[in-house]
Amino acid sequence: MIRLDALCRNFQVGDQEVHALDRVSLLIGRGEYVSIMGPSGSGKSTLLNILGLMDRPTSGKYLLDEVDTSTMPEAELAQTRQRQIGFIFQSFHLVSRLSAEENVELPMLLAGDAPAARRARSRAALERVGLGHRHDHRPNQLSGGERQRVAIARAIVMQPKLMLADEPTGNLDSASGQEIVALIEELNAQGLTLLVVTHDPAIGSRAGRTLRFRDGRLDQDQPA
Repeated sequence: MIRLDALCRNFQVGDQEVHALDRVSLLIGRGEYVSIMGPSGSGKSTLLNILGLMDRPTSGKYLLDEVDTSTMPEAELAQTRQRQIGFIFQSFHLVSRLSAEENVELPMLLAGDAPAARRARSRAALERVGLGHRHDHRPNQLSGGERQRVAIARAIVMQPKLMLADEPTGNLDSASGQEIVALIEELNAQGLTLLVVTHDPAIGSRAGRTLRFRDGRLDQDQPA
């Protein structure tokens, strides 16, 4: 599903060029569950941004389903990101003035879907994450774990092929964190390709494969 060929991402910091990703090559198959680990500054977030089509590589190639995204025009990148990729963030990124249902509807609103279709799919996604009964609650009326469930419902409502999770339990207590991990693992078991960036070895070790980065390079590629 994912193929990276000698991927590089460089940034200019003052008079120095920083190699955030340095000739990274790897393959990730459809349905895999992969954790991405490494110290701060190792390139994990840069990699996630490129995989999520929010940034472009300086050189090298990123193929998603055999399509080279590196040369896609911006409009096609946005459409691919919207239709094929789901995102889960540490900080939830919910709109405080909107209900859970309205937050989940946002990707469909941007896609121009009809109101009735948005409402039905939003409710179905919330039911899938166990929050159908709280569809009319705003984020400040929900616990941290419930807010992350809303964020997951929003991430899956467009039926993506790839889920990118950036420290998805970072703002949660241990019990809520375990529930969220169990939920995203269930989604993976249903066929969703799952990549999780984490500093937590207990979470990283649950994946079927662990990629360890250091100084912008893929340092280790370990099966479970």
